[in-house]
Amino acid sequence: MPRPLKVGVQLPEVERDVRWAELLDMVRAAEDLGYDSVWVGEHLLYRWPDREPRGPWEAWTLMAAIAASTSRIEFGPLVACTNFHNPALLAKQAATIDEISRGRFILGLGAGWNETEFRAYGFPFDHRVDRFEESFTIIRTLLQDGAIDFDGRFYQARDCELLPRGPRASGPPLMIGSKGPRMLRISLPHADAWNVWWADTGNAPAGVPPLRELVDDVARAVGRDPREIERTVAVLVRLAGGHGRIEGSGLSETIRPLEGSPQTQADVLRAYAREGIDHVQLVMDPITLESVAAFAPVLDLLDRD
Repeated sequence: MPRPLKVGVQLPEVERDVRWAELLDMVRAAEDLGYDSVWVGEHLLYRWPDREPRGPWEAWTLMAAIAASTSRIEFGPLVACTNFHNPALLAKQAATIDEISRGRFILGLGAGWNETEFRAYGFPFDHRVDRFEESFTIIRTLLQDGAIDFDGRFYQARDCELLPRGPRASGPPLMIGSKGPRMLRISLPHADAWNVWWADTGNAPAGVPPLRELVDDVARAVGRDPREIERTVAVLVRLAGGHGRIEGSGLSETIRPLEGSPQTQADVLRAYAREGIDHVQLVMDPITLESVAAFAPVLDLLDRD
C-alpha cells in the first residue's frame, strides 16, 4: 500500500559548516531508509545582526552531484531563485540534471526574498515578480516545448532551442514556491505542484485550508482544474538534540515544531494528507545523519496505512 503522502527532507543550509561527505551520507541514508525526496535550498549569503554571516554551497552543483550519487530518490531545489539566473541557461541546467538522474528531478521555482544576497552578488532586487514572470515563461516553454523566441523587458531568448532534450518529453515537473496571488496567477496555468514554507501554515495541518482554498480559487480563475496541481508543504520537525534551527528568516517563538513519538508524528502527517497535501519536506532540527535515521520509524508507520 502506498503511504498517504510523500515525505522528503531538506538538507542542511546554514545551521553549521557541512561538508560534501556529510551531505552525501545524509542523501544516501534518506534513499536507503525509504524517504521519497531530498531538497536543497538555493541561497547565496545570509547576514544577521546577532551572529556571524553564513552561506550555503551552490545549489545546482550540489544537485548534479546528488543526481549522480543516487538511483531512486526524487530531489530538487526548495526553491530555485529565478532572479539569480539567465532563464534559458537555467532550463538547460534543469534538463541536464534531469538526464543525469534519469527523470527524478523536480524543479522548484520562486522569485527570491533575501535582499542581502541579491546586493552582495550583484543581482537586481527590483521588479522581482515582473522578472520572475519573464523568466518563468522562458524556462517552462523551453522545458515543455523545446524552443522559444522571446524578447522581454528583462530577459531575451531569441530563436532559442533546448538541445538535447531531457529524459521526459515535457521536462521535469514544475513546483512553485509562493502564496502571492500574482505569483500564483503567473504560474498555476503551467505548474505541476505548489509549495509553501512551514511558517505559512503555522506548522500545522489546521493552517492548510486557507492556503489550499487560495490555490483552488486562483487555479479555477486561470482555467486549471485544482486537482491537477500537487500540494506540498514544508514541516518543521524537532528531534533529539534540537534547540532551534538557524535559518535565513529566523524562527518564530509562537510556532511549535512537530515532535513526539513516531506514532504522534505519523498521525500529524496523516492529518496533512487529509487536508489535501501530497508531499511534505521535513525541515529537521537538528539536521544530521542521526536525525534522518531517527525519523525513519515514522515512514514505517505511514507505510502501514
